[in-house]
Amino acid sequence: MLMRMTLASGCLLALTGTGNANELSAKEQLGFSLFFDKNLSLNGNQACADCHLPAAGWTGHNSDINAHGAAYEGSVIKRFSNRKPPSAAYAAASPVLHFDKKEAIFIGGNFWDGRATGEKLGNPAADQALGPFLNPLEQALPDNSCVIHRVCNAEYPVSLDSIWTDACDIAWPDNMQSACAGETSAQALAVTDRDKVDQAYAYVGLAIAAFEASTTVNPYTSKYDYYLAGRVKLSEEETRGMELFKGKAKCAACHPMEPGVNSEPPLFTDFSFDNLGVPRNPENPWYTMPKHFNPQGRQWVDKGLGEFLAQRDEYRQYAEENLGKQKVPTVRNVDKRPYETFVKAYMHNGYFKTLKGLVNFYNTRDTKPVCKNPLTTEADALQQQCWPPAELTTNVNQEELGDLQLSDAEENAIVVFMQTLSDGYQPPNGVALLRNTQHKSIGVTDDVNQAKHPLTH
Repeated sequence: MLMRMTLASGCLLALTGTGNANELSAKEQLGFSLFFDKNLSLNGNQACADCHLPAAGWTGHNSDINAHGAAYEGSVIKRFSNRKPPSAAYAAASPVLHFDKKEAIFIGGNFWDGRATGEKLGNPAADQALGPFLNPLEQALPDNSCVIHRVCNAEYPVSLDSIWTDACDIAWPDNMQSACAGETSAQALAVTDRDKVDQAYAYVGLAIAAFEASTTVNPYTSKYDYYLAGRVKLSEEETRGMELFKGKAKCAACHPMEPGVNSEPPLFTDFSFDNLGVPRNPENPWYTMPKHFNPQGRQWVDKGLGEFLAQRDEYRQYAEENLGKQKVPTVRNVDKRPYETFVKAYMHNGYFKTLKGLVNFYNTRDTKPVCKNPLTTEADALQQQCWPPAELTTNVNQEELGDLQLSDAEENAIVVFMQTLSDGYQPPNGVALLRNTQHKSIGVTDDVNQAKHPLTH
């Protein structure tokens, strides 16, 4: 295991150019090991990093998958989730999900639908990190005790119990290894040991969240960051795109681009939710999943935040007005890719494959005719000069996109500006940025004992 993690460390640094892994704190280093460990999946073949590749902006690593269905296969062959992987970069700054009474909108949480609220551990990134391990469509381990058993027996450079004393002091059944190799129910543990497992599982989430909040994942080293620091100038077209982004194109309404009150660099997201009228992805593999996973088959519609809110008594009253809304992602690293021809997928379902097509959709959604085929791809829609209907027509944003009256040249300039948001920019003078990159999120805590609710399995 130690050799595998060392190789992963070298791979990460080569891809991101963010510095030495030794610069990570002990907790961040543990989170790094957990993030890249394929053994923390049912078949030992999937790590968090498999859906969040650094060189692709911490999102989907496979160009062929991105070019089609965009949802990734889990540890079990032919099992797919229903959405594309969001970027892990800059997501750790998201606040605990809450209803902003002044704006009358929900803000925060993680996952596209906000269901990793942050209420369990005081940190949405920590809540989110624990979801894939036990999701049968992702890493698919049968029980959180299986995760902790593998973590406590791994040879990481920094161990779980070196940070949280006695975290691995658990009396394991003799058959743990074989039991965790299959999709069985919870393992037989004494009540006290079950409590210890639940506590240790929370620590795993906090460690991964610490890594995801580190400067390795959030370096703020884009050309735009150097521009804000006065180290470089933007080209004429980049400058034009920047002005359009915050003005005529209305992008900055949801993707704020100005430094914070303490000179923190902008996150390019307000962590709100929106239904932009994105069409269905015709190749979403979720449509063909077995009925016990997707009983609706090809009739399935992604209801987003609204569906999650309907499951909560205190939020159910807001469910209908939030149907179809998805988390507003950061546009940092939106064009970061490991090589020029690498395909990236955009939006919650990966419908868009190009930034040009995406910007054109924002610009012309309401002015082009509706495609006759509701399952028309982006490429065909651009060729036919039409757009398919929205996946869910409820609550579509009619105010900030749809008829922006941008010229083709203006669309191109916006794309060029967004390309300045990729981390890893090398300025001509080679001088590194020294600035405050810390974002304090509402309700985020660092200690599981401060969480609003204890973690239960």
